[in-house]
Amino acid sequence: MGINHFIIALISLTCLFSFSASTNAPLPLSDASSPTSSKLHDMIEVMFESPSPFAFDGTTLESIDDVLSILPGSVDPALQKICGNTDHPVECIKATMPFLDEKTPIEPLSILKAGIEAMDNQTKDALAEVTKLSMDPTTPKNAVPILQKCIDVYNNILNSDQKSLEAISNHNLFQLSIELGANMENVLGCDNAFKQAKLESPIKKMDAMLAKIVSNTLTIGVDMVHF
Repeated sequence: MGINHFIIALISLTCLFSFSASTNAPLPLSDASSPTSSKLHDMIEVMFESPSPFAFDGTTLESIDDVLSILPGSVDPALQKICGNTDHPVECIKATMPFLDEKTPIEPLSILKAGIEAMDNQTKDALAEVTKLSMDPTTPKNAVPILQKCIDVYNNILNSDQKSLEAISNHNLFQLSIELGANMENVLGCDNAFKQAKLESPIKKMDAMLAKIVSNTLTIGVDMVHF
């Protein structure tokens, strides 16, 4: 099994164990509160930094079978298949799993809705951060107009998210593709503004994760959803 598929399965297991120990409320994307979830997250960090096979906690892990022997569980093959057809399968699984429950059918439309919810949450977190920075008196003056640009970008994404959900309710694929495409353009605005000003973005990591979620929702919405 390739390294990407190995990481996908690990991420899936992380989310699965986190979900089973939680309430129905959505979890943060980086939630790892339980001991089992924490251990899996540690494995994932190692995998991102090391080639396969790799050693973890004194054990050499060469395949997903080795992981299952330590932490047995099942990963929904339908979710793996859907996310495996996106450009960022790891982030697809990690982002959508907290918004899926036992009654949710694992199909492109439900994964798209979960992706939009994840996008909405990530955007609100980024919006809160740039708003705080824009009001901080220690923030460099030349960064404030860029942060305002970012605020506009994130508000545009939130607006498109709502329009995307409306398009889904109305079974309007044309409008859905327009809104998801607009988000793909919007999400680049903040980081590009910092690059043009030759400044380091203070929310670079948040933007990178958001861009991957946006890309995945566009792929699922345009290529996989059919009304």
